[in-house]
Amino acid sequence: MKLHHLSFLILCFLTTATSSIAAAEAPRKPNILILLADDLGYGDVGFNGGKTISTPNLDRLAASGVNLTDFRACPMCSPTRAGLLTGRWPSRFGMMRAVVPPWSSYGLPQSENTMPELLASAGYEERGMAGKWHLGHARREFLPLAHGFTRFYGHYNGAINYFTHERDNERDWHHDDRSVREEGYSTDLLGAEAARFIGAAPSRKPWFLYVPFNAPHSPFQAKPEDLAKYPQLKIPDRRAYAAMVDSMDQAIGKILAAVAARSDADNTLVLFFSDNGGVSKVGSSNGLFRGDKLTVYEGGTRVCAAIHWPNGGLTGGKQFSGRIGYIDVLPTVLAAANAKAPKDLDGINFLPVLRGEKPLRERPWFTYMHQNKDAHASVHLGNWKLVAHGDFFAEKPATPPKLELYDLSADPAETTDLAAKNPKMVAQLSKRLREFGTWQKPGVTAYDEGREGFKAPKDWTITN
Repeated sequence: MKLHHLSFLILCFLTTATSSIAAAEAPRKPNILILLADDLGYGDVGFNGGKTISTPNLDRLAASGVNLTDFRACPMCSPTRAGLLTGRWPSRFGMMRAVVPPWSSYGLPQSENTMPELLASAGYEERGMAGKWHLGHARREFLPLAHGFTRFYGHYNGAINYFTHERDNERDWHHDDRSVREEGYSTDLLGAEAARFIGAAPSRKPWFLYVPFNAPHSPFQAKPEDLAKYPQLKIPDRRAYAAMVDSMDQAIGKILAAVAARSDADNTLVLFFSDNGGVSKVGSSNGLFRGDKLTVYEGGTRVCAAIHWPNGGLTGGKQFSGRIGYIDVLPTVLAAANAKAPKDLDGINFLPVLRGEKPLRERPWFTYMHQNKDAHASVHLGNWKLVAHGDFFAEKPATPPKLELYDLSADPAETTDLAAKNPKMVAQLSKRLREFGTWQKPGVTAYDEGREGFKAPKDWTITN
């Protein structure tokens, strides 16, 4: 497809006009498209002020939809994906502590209701995934097809080689439950598969597609033609990172063009966000925010995000500054699909809030990570944020945890610790955080546990 034609299709999709034929039809459930980046910094996209990397397709999505300027994720991959698909704090089922490494025996429990399973009950027959799973692979019950997806294309682990598709010296590339060998840059392959899924989906019934890219997560590997766009970046990893983001944006452009070519384009809800903050040592930008991926500061958990749904009133290039996040996606999608939501969800439906139909209610927002030796946690309530470093949830910690308090309304960059000046607020938020600690369930272990002596299964084929 020629570039100017591709841009035209995307432009048509991102307009708010609806044809008279579509208007005359009875309303039906929307198509659902969720696009997820991996380790993309808040300030790396143009719609949040980024100047270095070209992200025209994401910028158009935000400019014609709603830029979610205070969208929240976990500070690392697997927990965000777990909460996205279940609408619950991942601590409730053992998946908030750390990512799922290749040698882990844990995965997303069958006891959890997932987005594709719940959408299946609402009439969504086509429920596809193209991308990085990262929610367990030790047993078949942890894999995508066991959690409600009807089609899967991609890889089980994170951090695969973008060209060979290997992780731990074995190819991790799958179509449904089969290991496959394909040539190509993984970001391109995922974008092409997603576009094919959209193009083949029937127009008379709604579909769901989840596209969690591995990009721009390490290893920092890019195509020569994308590297050539950033000669001013002299540090190799920084240059590769920029090229990888650029390549992902191109793939997203092809996916959005596939949506634009459909007669039901205006009835497609598209949500994009990153699974955590960026990594500044490779030049990723988290904007004005402190911290990176693997921290509970704003730079690790406040991520770029945008949503677009013309038939749902989510257009016009607006900005929404309320605090919402990954656990809210499932209840929001279910509301859009007029589907029944389980009663045990922690997230909320934010559609009425985005439309101005009701205010966003105040609620505590929790973050926790204990990937390696040190534990970190935080809780937001209103303008206040408590940060805890150390084993905050232990009854008798060997070392008392270090507590910090920030007023995010006055200090979004978290530069001034107010804990000593406001002990009452520290006590109030500490109580909330301790309550959250009671929900913790055993599950994913520390990242390196089980690593020694591990050997990946042949082609990451899971038989048990």
